[in-house]
This record gives sequence, C-alpha cells and structure tokens, in this order.
Amino acid sequence: MENYLDVNRKSWNAKVEPHLKSDFYFVDEFLKGRTSLNSIELGLLGDVKDKAILHLQCHFGQDSISLSRMGAKVTGIDLSDKAIEAGKDLAKQCTTDTEFICSDVYDLPNILDEKFDIIFTSYGTIGWLPDLEKWAGVIDHFLKPGGQFIMAEFHPVVWMFDDDFKDIEYNYFNEKPIAETYEGTYADFSAEIVEDYVMWNHSLSEVIQNLVDKNLEIEKFQEFDWSPYPCFKHIEEFEKGKWRTERFGNKIPMVYAISAQKKSS
Repeated sequence: MENYLDVNRKSWNAKVEPHLKSDFYFVDEFLKGRTSLNSIELGLLGDVKDKAILHLQCHFGQDSISLSRMGAKVTGIDLSDKAIEAGKDLAKQCTTDTEFICSDVYDLPNILDEKFDIIFTSYGTIGWLPDLEKWAGVIDHFLKPGGQFIMAEFHPVVWMFDDDFKDIEYNYFNEKPIAETYEGTYADFSAEIVEDYVMWNHSLSEVIQNLVDKNLEIEKFQEFDWSPYPCFKHIEEFEKGKWRTERFGNKIPMVYAISAQKKSS
C-alpha cells in the first residue's frame, strides 16, 4: 500500500467538516472552555504546566488546545491539511498559542527540530501507521532524556470484531494492511461520506516491545473495560462518559494506556 498516505489524507480531510459540526466533538462547548481530555489520560499526564508537549496525530487539535489551556507549550501534528487548518482556527478562537504542523508522523524529524518533555498520542492513532518500530523511533528522536511518553488507545481486541461485534473478522496481529471503504464516520454514522482507508492492527506486544527497544521504560500499563467515546456501533453508556458494547459488557477490554520514560542513557 505505497499510496496509503494519500488515501488516508483524503479520508481524513473529508471527515473534518462533519466532525466540526458533530455532537461528538462538541465544538461550541469546547470554545466556551470544556476540555476534550478524559480521566484516563489526565491521570497519566499529571501537571503539565510549562511542559513542552508534542501531540502526534492530533486531528483538529482539541486535545492539543486543552493541554495549552493547562499551561503547556504544545505542538500538534497531523496528516490532514484541512484538520491542521481547523486546528489553527480553533486555537485562534480559544486564544491559545498552540502550534500546528501538517506532517506524516514518519516525516516529522525532517520538518521539526525540537525536543519535548512529553509526547502524547490518543485514541485511534497507531492503526493508521504500518511500522511501529519506525513510530517508536520518532518518539525516541523527539523526547528529551527523562521525558514522558503518554498514550491512550483503543484496545486491539476491539479491532478484531466486525462493526456489529458479532464475529471475529480481523487478525489480532499485524498480518497485512486492511484496505476498505467506509460509509459515514465514527462521529456521525449518518454523515454522507464514502471514503477508502488503509489501516493496520497492532498487538499489545508490538506496541510495548517497540517502545522498549527504543530506550523507553514502561512505568504504567493499564487496561479498561470501557471507552470514553461512543464511537462504535451497538454501544451503551453504563455510567456518565463511559461506554461498553451491548453484547460483551465488561467482558472485553476497550482501551489501554501507557506511560513510559525515556532513559537518560
């Protein structure tokens, strides 16, 4: 899938306008000060005041801006040029100094010359990347010695199922690219979007081992039987802000989170 970047950029560009209008992203409330960050990642991030943060795959930057509001100096990057344009506009409306760069994750070392205290990525990001060894190398490249890598991500078990959570359709392991056409979007299933995309499933061992191999020491690894987002079909809210699948309830993991520190030597 040599052209996966072009395919996925087109797909994400198409999502920006309907996402900005969706209840999922609550832009009106966000502009009035509501944070987009969840308890899972907030518990790992801690006090970020005056920290330099690189936010990988930021979409149109609500989390980036939320971190800026907490006192951090934030740089958000994303593949989608339309998302980056929207992020810059949101930051202007929110009067934050959040910086945004349009870049593929792998190409970022050729564009950005800076080191960071924290690198952050969250929810539905690494599935768009074919090579996690290269991904971990980018994290190592930009993270200061002693710096923290924080990630919250949907659990790979979730990606094994079909959209209706009835059958196991995909391999848990990174066997091959998954190239499909999708109607609508996770933020609005009825959105009039039909786009191709290319993704990869990544097992927990693939994620963790590649981080460890790139000089990162895992400090916390957590799994959760709920999602902070209603971005799947056949999902129900069992507590405010917490969703599970109707079929499996608390029997499968929905999300995992990692905190890792870059070794000094």
